[in-house]
Amino acid sequence: MPKGLKRALSALLITLFLYSLIGFLILPGVALRIANQQLAQLATVPASLQRLQLNPFSLELSLWGLRIGEAGQEHLGFQRLYANLELDSLWSGALHLAQVELDGARTEVLFAKDGTLNLTQLFRLPESTAPNQDSASEPFPLRIDNIRLREKALHFQDLRPSEPVEFAYDALDLELHNLSTLAGDNAEMTLTARGPNGGHIDWQGQISLIPLTSSGSLKLTDGRLRAIWPYVRDAVPLALKEGLLDLSSDYRLDLSKGTDLQLSKIRLQLAPFAIDDPTGKPLVRLQSLEIDNSSLDLARQQVVIGQVRSQGLEAWAAREADGQLDWQKLFAKPDTAEREAPKTNEQPGESKPWQVLLQDIQLRDYKAHLADRVPQQEVAVEVGPLNLDLKNFDSLGDKPFELRLDSGLGRQGKLQASGTVQLSPTSAQLKVATQDIDLRLAQAYLSPFIRLELRSGLLGSDLDVELKSTAPLALRVSGDARVDQLHTLDTLRERDFVRWKQVRVSGLDYRHGESLAIEHVELDQPYARFVINENLTTNASELIVPQPAPANEKQADDSKPLAIRIGGVAINNGSANFADFSLTPNFATAIQQMNGRIGVLDNQKPQAASVDIQGKVDRYAPMSIKGKLTPFDPLNSLDIATRFKNVELTTITPYSGKFAGYRIRKGRLNLDLHYRIEKGQLNAENKVLVENLQLGERVDSPDAVDLPIRLAVALLKDTQGRIAIELPVQGNLNNPEFSVMPIVWQTLRNLVLRAAQAPFKFIAGLVGGGSVDLSTVPFAAGSAQLEGDARQALDTLAKALQERPNLRLEVEGQSAQDADGPLLAEQRLQREFREGWYKVLQRRGDKVPASPDELTVDEDEQAALLEGIYRTRLKQQPPAEWAALDDDQRTQKMREAVLDSWAQSKLLLRQLAQQRAATIKDYLVEQGGLYDERVYLIDVNLSEPEADGRVLTALHLDSQ
Repeated sequence: MPKGLKRALSALLITLFLYSLIGFLILPGVALRIANQQLAQLATVPASLQRLQLNPFSLELSLWGLRIGEAGQEHLGFQRLYANLELDSLWSGALHLAQVELDGARTEVLFAKDGTLNLTQLFRLPESTAPNQDSASEPFPLRIDNIRLREKALHFQDLRPSEPVEFAYDALDLELHNLSTLAGDNAEMTLTARGPNGGHIDWQGQISLIPLTSSGSLKLTDGRLRAIWPYVRDAVPLALKEGLLDLSSDYRLDLSKGTDLQLSKIRLQLAPFAIDDPTGKPLVRLQSLEIDNSSLDLARQQVVIGQVRSQGLEAWAAREADGQLDWQKLFAKPDTAEREAPKTNEQPGESKPWQVLLQDIQLRDYKAHLADRVPQQEVAVEVGPLNLDLKNFDSLGDKPFELRLDSGLGRQGKLQASGTVQLSPTSAQLKVATQDIDLRLAQAYLSPFIRLELRSGLLGSDLDVELKSTAPLALRVSGDARVDQLHTLDTLRERDFVRWKQVRVSGLDYRHGESLAIEHVELDQPYARFVINENLTTNASELIVPQPAPANEKQADDSKPLAIRIGGVAINNGSANFADFSLTPNFATAIQQMNGRIGVLDNQKPQAASVDIQGKVDRYAPMSIKGKLTPFDPLNSLDIATRFKNVELTTITPYSGKFAGYRIRKGRLNLDLHYRIEKGQLNAENKVLVENLQLGERVDSPDAVDLPIRLAVALLKDTQGRIAIELPVQGNLNNPEFSVMPIVWQTLRNLVLRAAQAPFKFIAGLVGGGSVDLSTVPFAAGSAQLEGDARQALDTLAKALQERPNLRLEVEGQSAQDADGPLLAEQRLQREFREGWYKVLQRRGDKVPASPDELTVDEDEQAALLEGIYRTRLKQQPPAEWAALDDDQRTQKMREAVLDSWAQSKLLLRQLAQQRAATIKDYLVEQGGLYDERVYLIDVNLSEPEADGRVLTALHLDSQ
């Protein structure tokens, strides 16, 4: 071997040996020592690197065992860091690493209570003396073929919230391919992270450092909201009970020219979710919420929610006594925060609003528990199950969106709405249908203004709602509506006020501020009660609760009156009760079987409306009202004829006693009233026909006229026992003129033609000499029901009267206090039990029969109701000494006291006598085939019972 070649080879071997010695042994040791010296000098906590390994031939560098922090409490660290440098770094102009691997890394991210981050406190960095470099300088050229992080652990803790936030990911893997700081290079990235509690993050995509851009997909699975909820709770005092979130999205981020972020294929699932208020009261319970096919564009400021599917939301909300919502109070900022909030001097200017598009929303089986504590009596409303569909909603509001709502309301009500709505300008076209909406919900809002209780009432409707604008309000509502089973109670007297079976409003067309048109109104079984009190006030006026006068009286409204047109009103089987307590004795009557029609009512046209109503007074006396009138201007045109036939005069005994000084023993009244008004001029014809009038006992009355009433009656009776009076009234309504000459002439004429009345004859002479006593009808004590022998006697009587058509019968109802009183009292008490229990069931909203008489009240409920009956009916408190008695004894004492009081009631005895007389008449008319005109009910009386305990009702015979 040549000597020169040998030297060269020797030098090469020595150089290789020294290179290996330095690279494998010396340089790693020196670098490790320097690294640990720098860590010891700069670190504020214990820090060390255990081992450093370099392969000078393959240019591979491995670092082992980095620990920064106390033993067992390291803030940063890893088991192994590996890097592989490529030789082309010498001529390519960029640092080129083929592989970077990080194994077993651990990071602690800790925020202290004062906001200090632990990572910023690990090193004492010297102040930089280098001059400031241009921010636009080129970045260090670097290319890394592969970066891999395996089994990285991340622990996060934040002590700043009121409750610390802490979570960890114990398996975090990251892979990057072709990472480069050179312009235009893109790196492929994959990140997976799993937490010990099931949270899982998957991130795949591309990233470019120059310019900084990224795209890919991100997925979060089983994300537990409890980990981050303290941040929410410090802003809003809501307590999270449970919450699990799944989220996935594709994204595109470009920071080359500002911030350009686009999210697509967003999918979010929240199930379950529940929050409470700070006191533990439930606020929201959600079974599931799924959002899919959604996107976000930051540059365009647009959010598109493609599809929302939600199931089983249950929410609670209340308006407190101060008028604020409980949710509003939860989100309200403290006054101190408002005062301390910094004031920003923002210049007014137009900014582009965010646009939120909701393409397809479906909410199913939602429920809301609503309460209103502003009224004196809390109002609770249950809404649901609620189903809502929304399509094509745009937050900018310039396009209509579709809405469909189907919800329950209360225990049995339903509400449905469908159509389109637009926010700007505000407009809507909806079809709204309601069914069985409980009107009792309005009770708490009516009570401050009227002493009326809504016992029942169900609202139903089928409406078209059209809203064209809100300023000014342009609203049109058309369709049909009805109110079923309305029942109102006068709370002062505990008596029915107004009720009906159903009111139907057909062809409704309301235009706000313009007109109200109704094609037809139909009332089924309407009822009303009108009472004149002792002081001449009415029950209707007593119901109004006086209100304080407003501080500032409003000026008169000069706007055009609302045009009202009602095509017709129909009344089916109506009834009414009238009572006058200003009279002694009290007067009461009833109208039943009221049926009729009222024609077109229009306040814009002077056209008169037709009226045709029929009914019966006290069941048998027909009445009718026929003609025409202009209800909105009755002085303009009116032509009404009213007729009453066969009205029992005994019912108006209180009026005759007050104004004539005599009670009426018997008689019937026929009225034929014809009123005509034309341009304020009255032309009335009043024809009164009284048949077989007999005056009863005299009544002392300061209002009675000073005339010989008995003589006047005798003079006015004709040969058929009738009094005919014609009373015309003519003249101006403000100055009426009465013509009295027809009355005088008719009186003189009837005086000449008067004939004597037929005397009383015993009824036994009409039955062919039979031995049956027909002058009386026996009734069992306390009963108005006919027994077998009484029916047999009445059958015989009916046959006799059919054979004697010129005879008529008078029935004198009678009752006996000794025999009837105790039984009446017991019946009255049982009726009070049933009516009281009926009211309790109604208030509770339980299903009740049509009448309290169909109820059966258990003895336990009777004992509970007896206390109220005693106090209400006897108007006194139980004696104090009864408090020492046990419950059964005390109940028995109260029962005896109530029964003793009612057993002596003259009113109950009188009513029983009237019922007995009416029963006899009903039997003779309905079973005996007699015309009701032939059977008269005369004033009732008290009598003594027979030896067998039965009570006799007397019958009197008279002629036609």
